[in-house]
Amino acid sequence: QSIGCDDYLGSDKVIDKCGICGGDNTACKVVSGVFKHTLTNLGYHKIVEIPEGATKINITEMSKSNNYLALRSRSGRSIINGNWAIDRPGRYEGGGTMFTYRRPNEISSTAGESFLADGPTNEVLDVYMIHQQPNPGIHYEYIIPGDNVISPQLLAHRRPGEPFNGQLGMPESTSHEDEDLHRETDILTGQSAGTFPVIQPGRFPSHQPENQVPAVQPPRQNREHNWKQVGKTECTTTCGKGSQYPIFHCVNRITHEEVPEGYCDSSTKPIPEEEACNLFPCPAFWDIGEWSECSKTCGLGMQHRQILCRQIYANRTLTVQQYRCQHLEKPDTTSTCQLKICSEWQIRTEWTSCSVPCGVGQRTRDVKCVSNLGDIVDDEECNMKLRPNDIENCDMGPCAKSWFLTEWSDRCSAECGDGIRTRSVVCMTNHISSLPLEGCGNNRPSETTPCNNGPCTGKVEWFAGGWTQCSTECGSGTQQREVICVRKTEGNFDVLNPYECSYLEKPPSQQSCYLKPCGSKWFHTEWSTCSKSCEGGFRVREVRCLSDDMAASTQCDPQLKPGEKEPCNTQDCVPEIDENCKDKYYNCNVVVQARLCVYTYYKTACCASCSRVANRQPGFLGRR
Repeated sequence: QSIGCDDYLGSDKVIDKCGICGGDNTACKVVSGVFKHTLTNLGYHKIVEIPEGATKINITEMSKSNNYLALRSRSGRSIINGNWAIDRPGRYEGGGTMFTYRRPNEISSTAGESFLADGPTNEVLDVYMIHQQPNPGIHYEYIIPGDNVISPQLLAHRRPGEPFNGQLGMPESTSHEDEDLHRETDILTGQSAGTFPVIQPGRFPSHQPENQVPAVQPPRQNREHNWKQVGKTECTTTCGKGSQYPIFHCVNRITHEEVPEGYCDSSTKPIPEEEACNLFPCPAFWDIGEWSECSKTCGLGMQHRQILCRQIYANRTLTVQQYRCQHLEKPDTTSTCQLKICSEWQIRTEWTSCSVPCGVGQRTRDVKCVSNLGDIVDDEECNMKLRPNDIENCDMGPCAKSWFLTEWSDRCSAECGDGIRTRSVVCMTNHISSLPLEGCGNNRPSETTPCNNGPCTGKVEWFAGGWTQCSTECGSGTQQREVICVRKTEGNFDVLNPYECSYLEKPPSQQSCYLKPCGSKWFHTEWSTCSKSCEGGFRVREVRCLSDDMAASTQCDPQLKPGEKEPCNTQDCVPEIDENCKDKYYNCNVVVQARLCVYTYYKTACCASCSRVANRQPGFLGRR
């Protein structure tokens, strides 16, 4: 079986909202309201008075603000947020009850501050607001006993037979209400019931007077046992003034041996009285408040918190001079904060393909600074240190099968008429000389190109053929060539007897050659495809310095190095007309004015209008 609030087994009594065991909620009154006055002066402003005996106290700010609630007693003692010192949220004792002070600090929270207490209070308390910005409204609510309710503290500490307000008993001529009171009082004091009987208004005060008439005690009986103090309870605190109570046991009057309490008269058992203990103050400590909201909603800001030197004494936390905490390192009172970046970088396109099929090239992507509304803004509005790269190198791997070429020779092979100019062509594999040539395929670039130094006059001259390869790959060797006497006619050469050219100095048909060391040369690949089809792109090629044996070398003249990158396709872009790109709505000009073309839906629904804007404003939607 369950136990009711009257401590009887099987009782179904419960405490009502008035704190009455078995009550019907009619013995108390709920006081509530909202303080909405407009205040002009900064500082403390009184909101509401909480009377003595109030319970279920709730003082709540209706929305978050920079104002603070404060609480103090009628005697002027500050309980919470007094003397312009803001206390941290927590539990604070005052007015005979414990107040819970809450101050939500979450940025997303809109709840305001609040004081909550179960009560009852034993003195009048005043609630204030520290006004700093417009009042959002303060809701207050508490419960007070009705006019015919007796204080529970008053009855709970009476002994059987103890006078009430100086009176020993109830007169015989009392009314039925007085008889009920007398009977209920006996039950309350003997069984610790929690009910508060109804009495005539003004019959009893809310507390016992100091000049109370001593209770009439029954004649002392000559008993063998009596009550004896055998010790004290443990102190409630280790420092800062706690409390403890004496412990009484029933003992034999002669032997002082403890016996069961039933041997002693329970009505004569002394009531333990509170005694102070551990009066020395607790060590001071830094009381760290909550961080304030960041001073900026985006970008780098500051936040603050209050650091107070506090000391606990008599169940109260007091603010003391800071030198008392000098043995402790003081925490920081300010800190930087950054909730988000005001405008953020957005990557609008994926990386393009690498500009070269092999080797090291470049690739690009579109990076824009976009505001919170989706508008493209100047790059300066975003944090440049956080800007993603919009161009980077890309390595497509070694050009395992690429032709490397030298520049064409400067001199034509013929002084007049048709001749040729030559260049060197090498197939490179994995950055080293790796022949055979078929490794690069069949599309071997030509090593010769025609040249013409103008028509010949038909004179007789020696014609020299091309030199054969050097007889050795390195060092001194010889080269051969054919030298014949010819006469150039229109469109043809007539071969003559060498005698006809005897009066001319005959070119040598043999010469020495020396291939190594003959220095190093610059080689390069073909140009890559242009990175853009219009409005100026770039193309790249790979350039290497190779020695005679086609090995990488550092001996080439840097001033003669061919360019690795050059501009291309510098002509203006011509918009491509798309027959399917039409406006589906008549008011697409509003979409353009509202700068909504950055969104896919509006770009499609108002294709023609958005495209015209994109062509007028480079970078707005991207250019072809």
